[in-house]
Amino acid sequence: MFTAALYPSAGSCAAVIAMGMQMRPHRWNPPRPTARARQTHSDPPMPPTRLLPLPGKGPEDIVVLPDGRLVTGTDDGAIWRVDPASGAVERIADAGGRPLGMHADADGSLLICVAGRGILRLAEAGAELEVVVGELDGVPIAFPSNVIRDEDGTIYFSVSTRRWPFDKWMTDILEHSGSGQLVRRDPDGHLEVLVDGLQFANGVVLAPDRSCLLVAETGSYRITRYWLTGSRAGTTDHLVENLPGSPDNMLLGSDGLVWVGIVSPRNPLLDRLFPLPGIVRRLVDALPDSLTPAPVRSVWVLALDFDGTIVHDLQREGTEYALVTAVAEHNGTLYLGSLSEPAIAVTSVPAT
Repeated sequence: MFTAALYPSAGSCAAVIAMGMQMRPHRWNPPRPTARARQTHSDPPMPPTRLLPLPGKGPEDIVVLPDGRLVTGTDDGAIWRVDPASGAVERIADAGGRPLGMHADADGSLLICVAGRGILRLAEAGAELEVVVGELDGVPIAFPSNVIRDEDGTIYFSVSTRRWPFDKWMTDILEHSGSGQLVRRDPDGHLEVLVDGLQFANGVVLAPDRSCLLVAETGSYRITRYWLTGSRAGTTDHLVENLPGSPDNMLLGSDGLVWVGIVSPRNPLLDRLFPLPGIVRRLVDALPDSLTPAPVRSVWVLALDFDGTIVHDLQREGTEYALVTAVAEHNGTLYLGSLSEPAIAVTSVPAT
């Protein structure tokens, strides 16, 4: 696959270049993968999973409602409420676009990132969705990724990329231009970009003590921290770097840990592309999907504390479920979402 990507047939080169000239690749030397990145199972192993089937595919994010039911969205735009005990599924809204990250408030209302539409609010099942944030600096938000609301009404959200729409997410990863953002919306509606230049900004978590925000940088294998209070307020550092896979959505669990969906282990072919001249990645981006570096099928989640220590590392081979974009922990149960699967996977935190 790598050879074919680097050396397409001579007759296709002109078409490939013409299709990819809008891409502006930035060279990057990824950190050397750790030994953990090459392993396919965790120790202790991830407990067995069961599936909650959905009428649609791609439950990209999952949130737990105050009553214990789950909410997710699928690639057809539907928003579903799921009873994890019975498996009953109820369609509660149509997002009018691809639903991505979500946040559930204490009253059961939802904030939903919708590709091409921005941040929307669903007050209750069956209600019309209200656009809370549709533009940033006068430009429509094409790729909102994850969102959270503080108790005072402040909303924090990530924008994965300002250059590409959702269906070109792999182009942004390949380009590595760093156009992702972490944004705050004050209760009065004022918007402020807190952090710019993020590499495919994704999951967002607010520390329980409101001292900092965490944002996953899928394109750089790291989790970045933005300080809200104290002597470091307004600055950033990295909670953890050189992760063994690509972090996606993040949620604060009932156990106080930050749970992270690892959508894919590190792909050696992709890492080899980043330091090469930009023309190579333009060629690769223009090739059919079957010839480009694809996410490795795996079921993988991590849990970290706010010091950056990995407390849980759970992985199994992606034979029946894969591309885990989200994990919601609730009282020791883990609910996993996926970019492509037609179900929510359910497992548990191993007993210690």
